Amino acid sequence: MYREFGLFIAGKWESSTETSATVVSPVTEKVLGDVATATISDTKRAIDAAELALTKLREMGGYARADALHKIADEMAKCANKAARMISTETGKPLVQAEREWALSIDQFRWYAEEARRIYGRVIESRVPKGRLEVTKEAIGIVGAFTAWNFPAALPSRKIAPAIAAGCSVILRPSSQTPGVAMIIVNCIRTGALPDGAVNLVIGSTTNTYNPIMSDPRVRKVSLTGSTRVGQQMIRDAADTVKKVSMELGGNAPCIIYDDANLEAALDACIPSKFGNAGQVCVTPDRFFVHNSLHDEFVSEFAKRAATLILGDGLNNNTEMGPLISSGRMGEVDAIVQEAISAGAKLEVGGKPAAQFKTGHFYEPTVLSRVTDDMRVFNQENFGPVAAISSFSEEDEVLVRANNSFMGLSAYAFTRSPERARRTIATLKSGMVGINSFALAASEAPFGGTNYSGLGREGGTEGIEDYLDTKLSQIVF
Repeated sequence: MYREFGLFIAGKWESSTETSATVVSPVTEKVLGDVATATISDTKRAIDAAELALTKLREMGGYARADALHKIADEMAKCANKAARMISTETGKPLVQAEREWALSIDQFRWYAEEARRIYGRVIESRVPKGRLEVTKEAIGIVGAFTAWNFPAALPSRKIAPAIAAGCSVILRPSSQTPGVAMIIVNCIRTGALPDGAVNLVIGSTTNTYNPIMSDPRVRKVSLTGSTRVGQQMIRDAADTVKKVSMELGGNAPCIIYDDANLEAALDACIPSKFGNAGQVCVTPDRFFVHNSLHDEFVSEFAKRAATLILGDGLNNNTEMGPLISSGRMGEVDAIVQEAISAGAKLEVGGKPAAQFKTGHFYEPTVLSRVTDDMRVFNQENFGPVAAISSFSEEDEVLVRANNSFMGLSAYAFTRSPERARRTIATLKSGMVGINSFALAASEAPFGGTNYSGLGREGGTEGIEDYLDTKLSQIVF
């Protein structure tokens, strides 16, 4: 399939005559295929095509762009099975999770189709006699969209849909580890009858893709989903041409289990959230703070349930957790776990690569207790199937500890008290807070973090604002 599609520039699929990258299965470690990668010249041609498309996109108007986005969503719905299998094949995540991701991606196009019709300005009374002040919104321009491998459908959709709704053209640069999913999305976009160059796809090295996009002053905005380290570098690079930036970076989410929590409901929610996509989710809970009165029971039951999770190929219907994306990721997760055990954490279950698999990057669902705040497994994002659990006694104490992080993407708490829930929401330093729930990612809701976890929002009415400039005009007759 990779050769069937390839790069997408100026409305056409094309292959690269110079470079390619190998895509490897995290399940079998076999080569899935070779994908065409862009040269510097290819990326520059994509920017040229995006520039030509920009005027036509703006001239379409919001209602026409809305119709195009709905057509794209219709096409995506038709290829849902193929797309979900590709997501699972490239990432290893269970098929049911892949199907849910594709549905969420379709919903992004549906939501922003309607937002395209609701780009409003306002009129302000002028102090100038016979004057009027008008505030209008305009597309910011060409957008460079950079996405990670862990949600290869949802992440591009979160960037492309609002950009097109606003009237921006896009250059998408997905992870070279999961390029096939992006190709399916872009192929669906062709049905929207958008101007050639409205959406372009380039895959490849930093030198050949990132550098030309970041250095070109015609690219007015960049959006990243990736690590905090990469985000910091992008902010520095964007300064040279004063690009607008929005980014969803790392997380280190606390999850507080108060003494009045419904323990069964908390466990039912925590297990699938922590081990979904093998823990490779920025908003997954990493740091569990459990009240002393519930701690032992929570740890025991959490470990028992984790031990029963079925590992395997995501394409198998009974699989509940797939592999990590690479051997490097597995090595890093294991190093964090072993370091914690050496420092005094108690291993309740897991703690090593899954021995039953001869191939693939499978790591056992791992639960650690007696974790202290200074351990790396607790104060850094582990990005793996590792639950680090600590106890607490007082509400004020746990809120201070939960906020003891440079990250601020998501945070969670379980309580039966509305008053305690409100105090917790008000105190936690986080872009998103879930009370008795981990369901934060929805097209109608703003998704994003604070501090080192990012800038801007994706989703909701707020999501389109990052793709718009505000213009003020003073009119006097």
